[in-house]
Amino acid sequence: MFGVYKSSAEMILCLCFVAFFCLLASPCDAGCAEVDSLTEAVAGEGFLLGCISCKKREEVSAWATVDWYFRSKEEDEFSHIFHYDHPTASILDEAFSERLQWRGTLDQDIQVGAVYIQNITFNDTGTYRCTFHRTLFLPRSNEKVTVERVVELTVVATAKRGLVSVVAEIMMYVLIVVLQLWLIAVLVYCYKKIWNEHEDREAKKAQKAQEVLLEMKDNCTKVQTKD
Repeated sequence: MFGVYKSSAEMILCLCFVAFFCLLASPCDAGCAEVDSLTEAVAGEGFLLGCISCKKREEVSAWATVDWYFRSKEEDEFSHIFHYDHPTASILDEAFSERLQWRGTLDQDIQVGAVYIQNITFNDTGTYRCTFHRTLFLPRSNEKVTVERVVELTVVATAKRGLVSVVAEIMMYVLIVVLQLWLIAVLVYCYKKIWNEHEDREAKKAQKAQEVLLEMKDNCTKVQTKD
């Protein structure tokens, strides 16, 4: 009986290992993570201006609007270029007319305020400011929060890949391969472990059945001898 419990525990442990490595080896969107935007765009191509503001408490419902501002190197003041109040997106600067697209959260509880700029030009070089105006709906009273993110954008003629970027990408793929190989090894180990224990149980059952038959045969022989 103890062996059965031990086998079950080991099986559960193996399954936990499998689930853990599956989570590591595959991407997931389990929650909000604040990641900085890229800062180098290529002229003539599109570019995603990233802006993320995570709520401290996911269970609290909220309503938010997002505003984008731009200041070129030649200017001292920011100009208001974009406003998003779900589901309405408004481009407020003619220089960005028909070039800005909302790529953020498609809900009133906005945490991702990214916008996509089409056909980047050198005139788009400068400072971008993303502002969240968020209202948290708390049990006692609503709370208003303002969060700002700044992106310093540089526009280049051709894309440049630094050594760090190349090494990081290679390491990412190596890590994925290693995790997958590790996962396969865990699966093989678990399978062999379970199969060996199954064979041991079957062998013990067969041995026990054989012992019972021998005992019955001995009893029959003794009865015949007495007769």
